[in-house]
Amino acid sequence: MDYSQFSLEELKQARATLDEAAYPERVNTLDKLIAEAEQQHQSLDVETLVAESGRSVPVKFHGNTREFFSIWIVNLLLTIVTLGVYSAWAKVRTNRYFYGNTEIDGHRFSYLAEPMQILIGRAVAVTLFAAYFILSSLYPLAGGILALVLVVLTPFFVVMSYRFKMRMTAYRNVRFRFEGSYGRAFVIFVLLPFASVFTLYTILPIVLKKIDEFILSETGFGDRKFKPQLSTAEYFGTGISAVAIGLGIFFAGGIVIAILVALVAENKEAVSAVMMLVFGMYLIAFAVSSGFYTARIRNHIFAVTELSGVARFESQVEVKELIWLRMSNVLAIVVSLGFAIPWVKIRTANFYAGATYVTISNGIEDVVDTNTDTQGALGDEAATLFDVDIALG
Repeated sequence: MDYSQFSLEELKQARATLDEAAYPERVNTLDKLIAEAEQQHQSLDVETLVAESGRSVPVKFHGNTREFFSIWIVNLLLTIVTLGVYSAWAKVRTNRYFYGNTEIDGHRFSYLAEPMQILIGRAVAVTLFAAYFILSSLYPLAGGILALVLVVLTPFFVVMSYRFKMRMTAYRNVRFRFEGSYGRAFVIFVLLPFASVFTLYTILPIVLKKIDEFILSETGFGDRKFKPQLSTAEYFGTGISAVAIGLGIFFAGGIVIAILVALVAENKEAVSAVMMLVFGMYLIAFAVSSGFYTARIRNHIFAVTELSGVARFESQVEVKELIWLRMSNVLAIVVSLGFAIPWVKIRTANFYAGATYVTISNGIEDVVDTNTDTQGALGDEAATLFDVDIALG
């Protein structure tokens, strides 16, 4: 009998009906074939399970300080010489360096914006800012009215900013997209923060959650969208803990400072030094509490967000390490008079990349690019200029 074309079930049936005493050799052959078929079946099951669950890969950053310092110093000098005009080219060069050196699963990101897009948007944004400054100085009432207009336009700047950034970002030749509407952005970025003032900021965690949720849920990769399942309890718990940490540092530091003030009350120079300690205590309290909040919320966002049918995410940012990173970065910039900025940027990119993992499923091969048009940079530059740029985590 030729059993080579038999399935596993057919082999088992043949073995069950075979007389062991009459056909011992055939029985041995069937037993071996059944064992081999079962082993192959188990291997296929494992491969199927891996394909369905996806493969977990780390985010890698390949940039280094020496390379980026040369880019940074040339950008700085040319921006100064051209009275700021070259800043658009500087931004594109910087973004292309960081995007191009960020890798996930063997593929790197691309930054697709052109310098002229940035320059035009920046020129319009600077014009708006200049008009606001001049009106505020010469005609306070008109400046106040313009300020209200800018508040109303803030959601527009935010939406346009994200649309531009996403469309200018690509991975595996597929662009990202952002579809947030102005109406929803107005509620989240204007009405909710305004309402939080009347609740003494007790609903601020909800506001922050809504902002993160809005940005994530309206962002897509090709024809797929991100699906966040953010927890209100996590935002409240983390926010309250961060405030408690900051107040605790102020309380402990305040006791020490009060004692020092009492000891040196008659020495004006010593009192001035103590006042510097107060400022330092504020910086430490802010760095520790904000580092705690950022690490916890970033880890939460990554853990509960999925790119539909394509990827899941994991963030392993340690609170102590993030706090040390931020404080040492500031110290390095101050001590080096700003020349450590390239090192700080590379170091920070390496830190976040090393703490981030992506589980990619086979569905990534089926993603279709839906972005075919271009997007102006006005919203991006205006949002940055008026300090309403938003960042997750």
